[in-house]
Amino acid sequence: MGSGKTTIGTRLAKKLDREFFDTDREIEARTGASVNLIFDIEGEAGFREREHNMLKELSQKKGVLVATGGGIISREENRQILNNTGLVIYLKTSIQQQLQRLHRDKSRPILQNLNKEDKLNELAAFRNPLYEKTADLIFPAKNRNINSNVGLIVEAIEDYDRSETESGHEP
Repeated sequence: MGSGKTTIGTRLAKKLDREFFDTDREIEARTGASVNLIFDIEGEAGFREREHNMLKELSQKKGVLVATGGGIISREENRQILNNTGLVIYLKTSIQQQLQRLHRDKSRPILQNLNKEDKLNELAAFRNPLYEKTADLIFPAKNRNINSNVGLIVEAIEDYDRSETESGHEP
């Protein structure tokens, strides 16, 4: 959450000539409702089920780049889908960066009416080890300009593909 995955993902997909999908945006487009409204009506469990179904659907597409919602990693089935269908890049960000980027954001239902820093620390303690275990590449999403981040990610993907090919694995 707040790592820049949608912004970076959009530009990265363009640079790699891939179609881009964001699971949250796809859910909103399909339902005609915001993530906040879905959380209000169906609760987190209802939203997570929609998110899981969207990931299953998008994982069937070939040659696409998918940005997932921050909590998608919490579900074991989702981690399996991610590991079985493509290269997983974790845009790792610090709590301070998240607070900086999200301080005025009202669109994150999981952060509403709470101490944001405490909640982000709680989420990071649970989610970060799952991201690290699931990811093929961990990329520190520092406060560089977007084009610099995209360029560095492209280089990391190329290095990853080279090392997979050299080790006899299919990238």
